[in-house]
Amino acid sequence: MKDTGIFQEMRTSVRLVAATMTVCCLLYGLAILGFGQAVAPKRACGSLVFNERGEPVGSELIAQGFVRPEYFWPRPSAADYNASSAGGSNLSPANPELRSRAQGILAKMGADSSHPLPADLATTSGSGLDPHITLVAAKFQAGRVAAARSMNVEDVLALLDKNAIRTGGALTPDPVVNVLLVNLALNRMGK
Repeated sequence: MKDTGIFQEMRTSVRLVAATMTVCCLLYGLAILGFGQAVAPKRACGSLVFNERGEPVGSELIAQGFVRPEYFWPRPSAADYNASSAGGSNLSPANPELRSRAQGILAKMGADSSHPLPADLATTSGSGLDPHITLVAAKFQAGRVAAARSMNVEDVLALLDKNAIRTGGALTPDPVVNVLLVNLALNRMGK
C-alpha cells in the first residue's frame, strides 16, 4: 500500500507536537528553573524555613494557622491556610456570615472600643495566605504572647521591632512582621 498524503501529514503532525512539547514543556521549564536557581535559589526552592533540628517547618511565603496563645496569630484565612485552595471568601460586605466572623474574631482577640483591633487581624487577605501582619497588629498581640510565655512585654516588643521589615522598601507605609519567623524566634529564646 502506497503512503498517502494523509499518513504523511499525520507523521508530520506527530513530530511537530513532539518537538513543540519538548521545547515548550521540558526545555523552557528547565531554563526557568535554572535561571531561578542561579538568581534567587532560596525563593526558587519555596523560601523554606527550618527549625533548629534542620527540619522544614514552613515557608516564608505562606501563612500558617497558629492558634495557641504563646504564638502570634496571622491574618484570618478564607482558605483555612491551605495553599492548594488559596483565595478570598468572596463574601459581600452585607453578608451576615462576614459580620458573624468579624464578631467572633473581635471576641477571640479581646478587642473593644477602648482596645480596637487592627484591620489586618479582622480581615482576610485576597489569597488567604498572607504570611505577614502589620507591626501594629503584632504589638496588639504582644501582651497575650508575653503572658503565655511568662516573658516581659518589653522583650516581646523588642523582638517585634527587630524583626519588622518594609516589604516594599521605602514605598511601604507600615512595617510588617512575618508571623512564622517571629514565632520561631520566640521558640529560640527558650521561653
